[in-house]
Amino acid sequence: MFDTKIALIVRDDLQMWQRLNVVAFLATGIVTIAPEIIGEPYVDSKGQTYGAMSGQPMLIFEANLTSLQRVHRKSLERELSLIPYVEAMFSTGHDADNRNIFLLENADNLNLVGIGIRGQKNSVDKAIKGLSLHK
Repeated sequence: MFDTKIALIVRDDLQMWQRLNVVAFLATGIVTIAPEIIGEPYVDSKGQTYGAMSGQPMLIFEANLTSLQRVHRKSLERELSLIPYVEAMFSTGHDADNRNIFLLENADNLNLVGIGIRGQKNSVDKAIKGLSLHK
């Protein structure tokens, strides 16, 4: 049905509120790089209009830090679209601070708590090989 695949991977040692927070931020990042995935607004039987959502599924996986870093490397090698979220971002209060703190990270050893990827199905499948869906 879709030529592309979206995978959101969240670190398995986070508290539940952190996992949900990371997934929400990653999903918004995916939409910014692929706005074409957004469908039409929803309308109920009374004619009330609601916001639109992604028309493409986003699969959510869990992984430890080592696996997240592996997915990150493989995604870069395959030139997939990436949305990273590092642990230090939990300590900031807004987007500008997030970008500044991300810039300070060691690019070869990101302390990832989550990553969103989008690309051709087979490339995404190779990048996430061995991961389990979030439970």
